[in-house]
Amino acid sequence: MSAEQTATTGFLGWIDQRFPLTKVWREHLSEYYAPKNFNFWYYMGSLAMLVLVMQILTGIWLAMNYKPSAADAFASVEYIMRDVNWGWLLRYMHSTGASAFFILIYLHMFRALLYGSYRKPRELLWIIGVVIYLAMMATAFFGYLLPWGQMSYWGAQVIVNLFSAVPVVGEDLSVWVRGDYVISDATLNRFYAFHYLVPFLLAALVYIHIVALHKVGSNNPDGVEIKKGPKGNRWSPDAPADGIPFHPYYTVKDLVGIVVFLAIFAAIVFFAPDLGGLFLEGPNFQPADPLKTPLHIAPVWYFTPFYAMLRAVPPMFGSQFPGVVVMFAAILIMFFLPWLDRSPVKSVRYKGPIFKVALAIFAISFVVLAYLGLQPASPIATLMAQIFTVLYFAFFLLMPFYSKMEKTKPVPERVAS
Repeated sequence: MSAEQTATTGFLGWIDQRFPLTKVWREHLSEYYAPKNFNFWYYMGSLAMLVLVMQILTGIWLAMNYKPSAADAFASVEYIMRDVNWGWLLRYMHSTGASAFFILIYLHMFRALLYGSYRKPRELLWIIGVVIYLAMMATAFFGYLLPWGQMSYWGAQVIVNLFSAVPVVGEDLSVWVRGDYVISDATLNRFYAFHYLVPFLLAALVYIHIVALHKVGSNNPDGVEIKKGPKGNRWSPDAPADGIPFHPYYTVKDLVGIVVFLAIFAAIVFFAPDLGGLFLEGPNFQPADPLKTPLHIAPVWYFTPFYAMLRAVPPMFGSQFPGVVVMFAAILIMFFLPWLDRSPVKSVRYKGPIFKVALAIFAISFVVLAYLGLQPASPIATLMAQIFTVLYFAFFLLMPFYSKMEKTKPVPERVAS
């Protein structure tokens, strides 16, 4: 009798009769066969899960001393920073973790674009990922108001006011979101409630994302489906020949990535938690003043690409609604990506130069729009935002044409020896 069989007859067996612990371990770790050729880009998913756990834990501890009221919110944050044991560390881990989460997710999504991880049979996996991204943005938006600093207050004021641009129901919608006619105590309370709730929904979505991933199998830099290739490896005659168990091989690999990431993360937390005003804006260290508007209002950096798109669209008929439509369309168009790419191959390694240039222009456009969203409005900045907004949408809208017309390289095939 094997050690595993012996274990299932003891305490573990008692658990397995009531909960499929061993089955989950095998299906998702020890007997989940991932491609052999994962590279640097495949660190991002596991690191993002690490940061999500860290955000939930630090958020719970911060909530123990935070007071969600307009009169006490800013003072409670200062109390956490100055008087709560290790409160400054928890606050900086949480604020730095928010930016780190978005950096990792942006790199994770870019890897999907590189290697075609949104293509069949992973369309639903990609859609779930975009829903996770929307939940992240909602969580960050709700949490941005909580410090009740100048930029938090006025940034939330600007973003919530966008709802008033919706024809017919706009004014009522903005009042419904705020819970009042202005950003007030009621707004802070409901944002706090949602900021506390949505991360747990986000964790559930991540679990669904992983289950969907393990159902169809992981993609790889070559875009080759290892499940369709030859069978048989040193662990099982029925397993993919080009697969290796996720545990221990990729769990060890991910531990190396975690160590490097935590070293960089700790350096930022301890030496530059505001990162020059990028992660924590200077005005947010001043209490919110409804009577004093900052000279330049900008959302936190991970929202700025879409904020730049909003400002790039001029008002029409006295309404900013067209800009709001463009801003939301920039996110919603991602849902259709699996059906826009008509290339016969998945990975950028085997696609032609047109796709590679288009992807490079798209990435540059996104970074430039993020920079422009941080800058004060000016005629030149608006013109540049309009150009790069067009390039951003062109990547998606022209993809059915350039992905189908370009000549691709043959993808290497594996045959059983």
